Amino acid sequence: MSKKAAEHHRKASEHHSHAARHHGEAAKHHDSGHHEKAAHHAHTAGGHAIHARDHAEEARKAHTEEYGKK
Repeated sequence: MSKKAAEHHRKASEHHSHAARHHGEAAKHHDSGHHEKAAHHAHTAGGHAIHARDHAEEARKAHTEEYGKK
C-alpha cells in the first residue's frame, strides 16, 4: 500500500476513535440530564465521522492511483 493511502487510513482510524469517544461522552451527559453537553459531544462526534469518511475516500483514491493503473 502506498504511504499516502496508509496515512489516510491512519487518520480515518483516529477520527473514528475520536468520534466514538465523543459519542460515549454524549451518552454519559444525556444520562445525567446535561442535554446541552450531550448535544455538543454528539455534534463533535459527527464532525469526526465526516473527517473519517473523507480520509477513507482519500485512501481509496491513493490506492487506485497506485495500483489501479493497467
